[in-house]
Amino acid sequence: MLFPLPLRAACSLLAWFCLYKWFCHRYRHRGLEWSCRLVTLTHGILATCLSAYIGFIDGPWPLSHPGTPNTTLQVYGLCLSLGYFIFDLCWCVYFQTEGALMLAHHLVSIVGIAASLALGESAADVNAVIFGSEITNPLLQARWFLKELGLYHTFTGDLVDFLFVVLFTGVRIGMGAWLMYCELASPRPRWYIKLGGVVMYVVSWVFMVSICRFARRKSMRKYQAWRSRRLCLKTNGHLKSH
Repeated sequence: MLFPLPLRAACSLLAWFCLYKWFCHRYRHRGLEWSCRLVTLTHGILATCLSAYIGFIDGPWPLSHPGTPNTTLQVYGLCLSLGYFIFDLCWCVYFQTEGALMLAHHLVSIVGIAASLALGESAADVNAVIFGSEITNPLLQARWFLKELGLYHTFTGDLVDFLFVVLFTGVRIGMGAWLMYCELASPRPRWYIKLGGVVMYVVSWVFMVSICRFARRKSMRKYQAWRSRRLCLKTNGHLKSH
């Protein structure tokens, strides 16, 4: 390789930090979290597209080849995400914006990516986890931006929430279970890579419980609002008939 892996990770971290500073300058009338969310959105889109290309087109297929040696493109993808997760973890710790669960998620991601890069294997597995983790991230950030702009309680906000719940359930929980089974059943991946995969899946289920509670609350509010409108229309129609 032309550059050692620590240098690549450091360059990735520097690139994300520079992008954050540029966003801070460009949107200086906004808060710092606005700029950080834009960095998160950018990484979510880039990581999803790159990991999808690596997993579905460039290969190898993670469900049938877990624990295989890393390819050059996989290494580039992991370094890109490693720098981002280090940046975002430092930002969240410094500004104390996230809870212990999200910090644990970032920390496990950093350790898993670093371990794969150091071993020179299992990048296919880790790349698949990144794809599952980041595919819902742009929707999560879109939800935050809609709230900031006062547009969350619209059809667009409802659509974003619906797509987020569907994607999280189908990809992170459904496909995540399939990936975890293939990972545990294969003799190739190291035991600590398997352990990291199990931890990430458990974290996803903890998030899923919170998402189910949110979906239930929102569905009940929507249903009650619909009943109120329906009752109001019936009442108005009755009054008009007299």
